[in-house]
Amino acid sequence: MFEMVRRSWGAASLLAVLVFVSGCRQQSEPASQTYPIASAPPVQVEPLKQTKLELPPLFRDIEKRTFQFFWDTTNEVNGLTPDRYPSRPFASIASVGFALTAYPIGIENGWVSRRQAVDRTLTTLKFFRDIDSGPEPTGKGAHNGFYYHFLHMDTGHRYQSWVELSSVDTALLMMGVLFAQSYYDRDDPREKQIRDIADELYRRVDWTWLQKNKPLISMGWFPESGIIQHDWTGYNEAMMLYVLALGSPTHPVGPEAWQVWTRTYNDSWGVYQGEEFLAFGPLFGHQYSHVWIDFRGIQDDYMRERGIDYFENSRRAAYAQRAYAIANPMKWKDYGPEVWGLTASDGPQQTLQEFRGEQRQFRHYSARGAGLRDTFDDGTIAPTAAIASLPFAPEIVIPSTVALHDRYGEFLYSSYGFLDSFNRSFNYDIPLKTGRLVPGEGWVASDYIGIDQGPILAMISNYRNEFVWNVMKRNKYIRDGLAKAGFTGGWLEPKKEGEAASTQPKPQTQAEKDAASARALGEAESRAIRASQSPRPAPQPQQKPR
Repeated sequence: MFEMVRRSWGAASLLAVLVFVSGCRQQSEPASQTYPIASAPPVQVEPLKQTKLELPPLFRDIEKRTFQFFWDTTNEVNGLTPDRYPSRPFASIASVGFALTAYPIGIENGWVSRRQAVDRTLTTLKFFRDIDSGPEPTGKGAHNGFYYHFLHMDTGHRYQSWVELSSVDTALLMMGVLFAQSYYDRDDPREKQIRDIADELYRRVDWTWLQKNKPLISMGWFPESGIIQHDWTGYNEAMMLYVLALGSPTHPVGPEAWQVWTRTYNDSWGVYQGEEFLAFGPLFGHQYSHVWIDFRGIQDDYMRERGIDYFENSRRAAYAQRAYAIANPMKWKDYGPEVWGLTASDGPQQTLQEFRGEQRQFRHYSARGAGLRDTFDDGTIAPTAAIASLPFAPEIVIPSTVALHDRYGEFLYSSYGFLDSFNRSFNYDIPLKTGRLVPGEGWVASDYIGIDQGPILAMISNYRNEFVWNVMKRNKYIRDGLAKAGFTGGWLEPKKEGEAASTQPKPQTQAEKDAASARALGEAESRAIRASQSPRPAPQPQQKPR
């Protein structure tokens, strides 16, 4: 069970060598077919309006319930947050990163006191500071500043031998750690201790140790076999990993890491469902880095050439997924303008079943998505996919969220908000990996998953008042990492007193337009050459770190 698998679909060769399995699996899955995806009629993406749409009262209820997931299920003794609940098999370090972000949201909304949140945060950071560390395969929770993906809920040790020391999950943890460092800014001994321990944890991470193939960063390490040979390439959620690695005051990677990382984007840029953007099949890849970093109006060289920013890119990705659901080429039940959203999530079972007269593959925990290169869709919708896209595209996310609650809330919405996922087309009387069948309604998940809950809470907060973004803008390490990656403009630029930072990217110069045209032509020619060559087996999608 190697649950590194939400990993970027762009690293297609990874699954040719390694089969990483989600936290709900005990065995690897057989190779499976990737179905061709038809295009939808164009759906016009309207420019994001300056006047925000008002959120219905439902969203406040979603926020409160989702916050309670982190507050109620986290181990009070050590601060470890479960990967999922109520099954609660082990802690996820990524879930801890989201939990550390959730607590200040709770303070700001009056759901917990500042003292309570300080207590919980300090407990968490002290535990990670003192966790047993070393290269031994058992009895340890960390090595070289990185942490194992899944930890035992009580001891904090590596959960089992299939668990990797994870670079991107450590990045998710560190985003929460640095968020806590910036939020707890009072002249109080305990808040100062939070800032100091957060600094110590971040400084410990030796990003250069995982640069086996410099300047890129590996996906992780196993004590039994060493550094994983596959690096973070292609467009995906690892943007935050490289920003953190660039900003490190102790073990920084060089600026060339970002340059080489963005060079691996080329196969992912193109037109899909009528939208031209940097594509990644599951929506989590368009959301995770944006939970903490406000990409509105700031650009690196890659986006500067294309005349947009990563925020606009994620907006187009959300619209493309909605357009795909409207087209619904596989004729799944209920897909449409208000029921859309593919990401990594729970599913009913790894099985082949007949649907509409043909064999269809279904999966349990898996990445699901629709994009330029890699697609998998088995009819399973995850509410987090749409809801966590709220800041990007409120005009399509708000009606979708309300519809999900109104149509399916009786079995999908419960104590901690939306359960992880549902599949209206799955009504097969077979043993299930997880979840349950609701008579007449299909399959619904039985768990909440921390890394799907976290983006829901944080992105609603960002839409309301930019809370998480504004706190993180104060963090020197994040600003340094973005600067070393070549980001300029917007809130990164010094502004005159009383002047608001721009949230729009700067207009392209003629030279940039010419460069973009030349690059687009070269990419089109490269794709044409590849298409004329003998076809290769379709790469299998990966799952997100959980």
